[in-house]
Order: sequence, then structure tokens, then C-alpha cells
Amino acid sequence: MAQGLRLVLIGPPGAGKGTQAQLLREHVDLAHISSGDLFRHHLRQGTPLGLRAKEYMNRGELVPDEVTIDIILGKVMSIPDDDGFILDGFPRNRNQAQELDKKLTAESRNLDKVVHIDVSEPALLRRLGGRYICRACQSPHAIGLGEDASARTCDQCGGELYQRDDDAPAAVKKRIQVYNDETMPVLGFYRKRGVLVEVPGDDTIAEVNKQIMAAVDVPTARKL
Repeated sequence: MAQGLRLVLIGPPGAGKGTQAQLLREHVDLAHISSGDLFRHHLRQGTPLGLRAKEYMNRGELVPDEVTIDIILGKVMSIPDDDGFILDGFPRNRNQAQELDKKLTAESRNLDKVVHIDVSEPALLRRLGGRYICRACQSPHAIGLGEDASARTCDQCGGELYQRDDDAPAAVKKRIQVYNDETMPVLGFYRKRGVLVEVPGDDTIAEVNKQIMAAVDVPTARKL
């Protein structure tokens, strides 16, 4: 099992889903579908789905599941049948999981594995409190405790780093609570289907990646 894998990475904000998805792509040629990146693309391009989402956002309302599902499933179903993918940030709730399952089952393209990256709350608060983003290329950066973020620039493009409002301490705790309330029940949905694997996420990036690759049967071709 490797080429053509269909995977979902689930974990709380700050679990490192995007990082682990990119590392997996270095070993196996899979499309990385990040719900956040895809959402921002539709908004920037002003697509019909992006415009629908913007209407809700401009009113200060949550984008309904049906719009989010259309955006993600549109991308998933555009991938050739024999090619695999890594879903990162979707599904976020049981309804989204059921709709994804229904669509993939209808196309005989069921998920191979759903990887839950389990990270403790103290570790999440430390990580997100030190997470900064490049304004230019959106690359994430970790700023250590006591380090002056204003003295750092992006390692990728030299751009300015900033901290998102939703990475501030109060916002982080709220995001974790929303995850516990809405996304944790999705684990039971996939556990019943026999595709859920649990990976401890408090360890180093390399160790977590090693465990994920073992869980989804991807050989470790080289050291990280």
C-alpha cells in the first residue's frame, strides 16, 4: 500500500497536519488537499463557491457545511481514480464525514486510513503560541519562548512574519474546545469503519512522521 493511498489526517489545531502531509508527499506521490488552502484559493479567485462562502463571511456567519463540502468534494473528485490524496482539515464534523463517505463509496474510492494525530492541550498551547506565518508565502514558522519574532524573517522567501489572531491564547483555547465538541466525534465514525489509526503527536516531527508512515504502510526510504 503506498501509491494511490487515500488518507485523511485528523488532529486539533497545532497538531502538525500540514507538516506531516508535506513529509508524506516526499515519500509517496499523493495530492495534498488542505481545506484551508483550498478555501483561500476560492476566495481569492472569486469562484462561484468562493462568492457563496464570502456572503456568509461578510455577514459574520459560519460558512455552512454544504458550501464547504462542495468545495472539498469538488477537488477530491477531480483527482484521477488511480491517484491518491491526503485530506488535511476535512472532515471537521460528523455530517462532513458522512457526506465524504457517501461520495467516495458511490465512486468505489473508499478511504484507506484515517490518521488521528493526538496532541495534549499543553503542547498545543505552546505550539500555537509560537506559531507565526509569512505574509508573503504563508509558510509557518515556530518562534521559541522569549525569541523576538520581529527580528525573524521567512526562511523560504525572506518575508515578514506575523501571528494570526486565532493563534492568540484565548482564541487557541476556543479553537481547541470547538475541535473537541465537533471533530472528536468523527473519530468514532471512522473507528466503526475500521480505518482509524491513532498516532501520539507530542513527539518530534520526525518521530511522529515515522509512526504515521508505519501506520499507513509507507516505507521509510530515507532519514528525515
